[in-house]
Amino acid sequence: MPMLCAIDFNNLHTILRSLYDEMMPLCGDMAGVAQGIAGLGALFYVAYRIWRSLAAAEPIDVFPLLRPFVIGFCIMFFPSVVLGTINSVMSPIVQGTAGMLEGQTLDMQKYREEKDRLEYEKMMSDPSTAYLVDDAEFDRQIDELGVTEVGTAAGMYIERGMYKIKKAIQDFFRELLEMLFQAASLTIDTIRTFFLIVLAILGPIAFALSVWDGFQSTLTQWICRYIQTYLWLPVADLFSTILAKIQVLMLQNDISELTNNPNANLDSSNTCYIIFMIIGIIGYFTIPTVAGWIIQAGGAGNYNRAVNNTAMQLGSGAASVGGAVARNAAGQIGKLLK
Repeated sequence: MPMLCAIDFNNLHTILRSLYDEMMPLCGDMAGVAQGIAGLGALFYVAYRIWRSLAAAEPIDVFPLLRPFVIGFCIMFFPSVVLGTINSVMSPIVQGTAGMLEGQTLDMQKYREEKDRLEYEKMMSDPSTAYLVDDAEFDRQIDELGVTEVGTAAGMYIERGMYKIKKAIQDFFRELLEMLFQAASLTIDTIRTFFLIVLAILGPIAFALSVWDGFQSTLTQWICRYIQTYLWLPVADLFSTILAKIQVLMLQNDISELTNNPNANLDSSNTCYIIFMIIGIIGYFTIPTVAGWIIQAGGAGNYNRAVNNTAMQLGSGAASVGGAVARNAAGQIGKLLK
């Protein structure tokens, strides 16, 4: 289990943010090429419209002729004018969803600690279960047994060992699913960062091509794709916030049961927690599709379908493995208890 807990996923997400910032200066390397493409396109763009107006004996409309010059200005100052503007507008959305997730995560940690405390106190209040969770109580009860009660002492050792094995299996499986959940989040963030870097570096080329007739839609398509990909992170944070809220409600219900019901059994709650973690792992791979519902951008449909198909396969595999591990563990513990 220490191996599972050793990975600092927050640090990995921070590295991806730094990677994006480090790669942004490369936009300037593409600006020179893009200016040449845009300049040639602007020449044909302006010449064609002036020639058409002169041939038709119509007055020249100057306003549409300003389009290639505005695009050229955007190319010259692409990192600050284009990327800076879009990122500044979208950044409050990211910060808002991150704040929501942080609040729910803190609540979840608080209620989990409260649940663990109440569960420990509940078992300590019953002499028949206190020795399972407390070493001092176990030693005390063993010392009170006489020489003729060797069988009772052996049974206590076995029951305590089975309880520790059961808790270890539950903790390991929970940490494994939590690690897979964080890995799914990191996968989406890595792909998002890669897409944003590619779009940012090649953005000046896309802007330059949009000057040419027949490629005008390249400009709007680039903006739509960039914003859609940028929204993956807020959507992921919202998804994690919803799952964290569900876990908070489950923990609140467990705390209520432990407080009001002396015979409360939380095995079903632990099973529901595992189920929601599997749902979360699958759901993370639907984030690109959800982001596409917010702003529509062409060209990523095949990728979204591939991601969703992969999510379904991973979900089926995770559910099968999880069910098999849970059934096997339950069976082994049942046999040992017998």
